[in-house]
Amino acid sequence: MADNVMRVGIIAPMQLELEPIIRGLKLIEVLPNEWRGAHDGVEVVATRSDIGMDAARHATRALLRFEIDHVMVVGIAGAVRTRLPIGVLIAPAAVVDRATGRTFTPSVFAGATPTGVISCGDDLITDSQVLQQLGGEGVIALDMETAAVAQICVEHHCDWSVWRSISDHAGGGLIDTELFAMTKPDGTADPAAVKRALQDPVRLARLTQLAHDANLAAKNAAAAAIQAIVQLDDRNEEPIQ
Repeated sequence: MADNVMRVGIIAPMQLELEPIIRGLKLIEVLPNEWRGAHDGVEVVATRSDIGMDAARHATRALLRFEIDHVMVVGIAGAVRTRLPIGVLIAPAAVVDRATGRTFTPSVFAGATPTGVISCGDDLITDSQVLQQLGGEGVIALDMETAAVAQICVEHHCDWSVWRSISDHAGGGLIDTELFAMTKPDGTADPAAVKRALQDPVRLARLTQLAHDANLAAKNAAAAAIQAIVQLDDRNEEPIQ
């Protein structure tokens, strides 16, 4: 790697979150689940981690073999409070691993105002009282990977940032556990489970809306990550810890 070239690693849990990154940066799949490309002075290596904390840790370790200078987690998140609109970008001040209580602070980019906390874990939270408690603690959104990525980056002294966008409101709409049961680790739908759900017109309408919202959020998160890569290339607006 040339001395003046920065290498950014992008981790997206699901394929729908990775696709707008691939298209926006014109990345090419050089190996299974490894996409590469460049934006002026920044090299990009992108991968899909699949859903969950252990999967995210594994993907981050694998990504850091490529002498990555900065890791970006890109994808969707569930809002804890309903006043956060679908598609809004989340630039958290911190992310928390619910299993350990450990807190991680992402890099901050020019133009972003860090706000609130993303709470991360494998458990699917649907209880309204638990969500209310989390909201009282400053948590604005939930996901299942970011703190795991942060942990590995910190262990390897690698800068990291997170670009998440709201795709749904935790505990609302279609029963969350039922929706989660329809989803494979890479975020694609389980055909048999979806076929059963589609027999119910109410579920069909809700699934259609959820798919629309998830795609909107994924595009917005990807756009923010791509803009951050532009900033890294400019070198005049370096992220600060």
